[in-house]
Amino acid sequence: MPDSMQSLDPMKSEGVLEAHKGAIYRRVTRRLMPFLMLCYVVAYLDRINIGFAKSSMELDLGFSDAVYGLGAGLFFIAYFFFEVPSNMLMHRIGARATISRIMILWGIVSGCTALVTQEWQFYLLRLLLGAAEAGFYPGILLLLTYWFPAQRRAKAVAFFVIAIPLSGVLGGPVSGLVIGSTHTLLNLANWQWLFIIEAIPSIVLGVIAYYYLDNRPREAKWLTDAEAGVIEADLRADADKAGSVSGKTVTSFLGTFRNKWVALLSLLVLCQALGIYGLSFWLPTLVTGVGITGPIAIGLFSAIPFGLAIVSIVLTGRNSDRLTERRWHLVVPFTVAAVGLTLSALLTGRPVLGIVAISLAAIGCYTTTSQVWTVVPAFMTGVGAAAGIAVVNSIGNLGGFLAPYFVGATSSATGSPAVGLIGIAGTLLLGAALTLVLPRDRVNR
Repeated sequence: MPDSMQSLDPMKSEGVLEAHKGAIYRRVTRRLMPFLMLCYVVAYLDRINIGFAKSSMELDLGFSDAVYGLGAGLFFIAYFFFEVPSNMLMHRIGARATISRIMILWGIVSGCTALVTQEWQFYLLRLLLGAAEAGFYPGILLLLTYWFPAQRRAKAVAFFVIAIPLSGVLGGPVSGLVIGSTHTLLNLANWQWLFIIEAIPSIVLGVIAYYYLDNRPREAKWLTDAEAGVIEADLRADADKAGSVSGKTVTSFLGTFRNKWVALLSLLVLCQALGIYGLSFWLPTLVTGVGITGPIAIGLFSAIPFGLAIVSIVLTGRNSDRLTERRWHLVVPFTVAAVGLTLSALLTGRPVLGIVAISLAAIGCYTTTSQVWTVVPAFMTGVGAAAGIAVVNSIGNLGGFLAPYFVGATSSATGSPAVGLIGIAGTLLLGAALTLVLPRDRVNR
């Protein structure tokens, strides 16, 4: 046998490489995804627990639906302004320090919401919470681009986004239990206990994140040099392929603002965010509207749509990677979300049909969220990805301000959230149409 063959590193042999790749990425998935999912579960709970606190806060503090809607949405105004700087800082100092800092700060601010007595305090703390959490979601998405190439990323993103409905499966019953069982405990209202109890895990996980996470494959002591090299070779090949297909890939900070696809992607994510936050912030109200009463019952029934959404996210992400097809895996959930949200707004006083409709809305909205973030990174790489993902997410997530405020304002004016939710359903159909504009050779990889 020639000396060159005898000295060949087995991990660099194509056959051996392919045989080991699946095991390497499964190892990465087991190491990263459960922890990142857990972090996002507590992040999302701290973001939407205000939906479960809404009725008690309004009763104790005299807040109207319009005040609640504005306060819920102000989170995203601060989020908008701080997201790009946070992601650019993460690209420089790494995910470990960035995610740790974000989680500790938002836990502290969220817990302080228990001290609110006036409208301006409510508004201020929601702004501070948005500033504290800015960069977390796009930071995780950026981190995934450092560990998973495009052809494996849909499944990874799907696992991460599962954390959103999982927070509903866990958070609905837990929040309902806290609201239903802690009234006047130690002279604190039940909604105050909700903010205090659900803030603690964020602070604890923020400390753990600093010691647990690794910024890049080469820094991971739990990978061999050869295994890290396999991942980095895949990522380099991925970046080279991105530059060979239609359109211009964003590779720099300034390029983010010159690329023609950034505006379209921002609008696409805006449509997605309008749907998911319109549903998330008003889900307890929708469950009440279909005829289910009592905080514990509302929490338990709220978990059903989230549980079904988890199944949809997993199956859709797996099928999207298997077929290497992204566009229709995004168009269909957009459409299902629009239909479900419309029906859930109309089926008042009908518990069974109402929960089915809300479940369709949840399946569509949360599956859309997982799939849209397999599409966005296809248009950017390198430092351009750090800026581009943050820009698209920050602009898109203005939907987190617009959705609760719009539904709250129309609810105060009409006595029902139906008009606002049907309006949001229309933007979901717009999202489906925008998806079809994206170039197939860019997206389907």
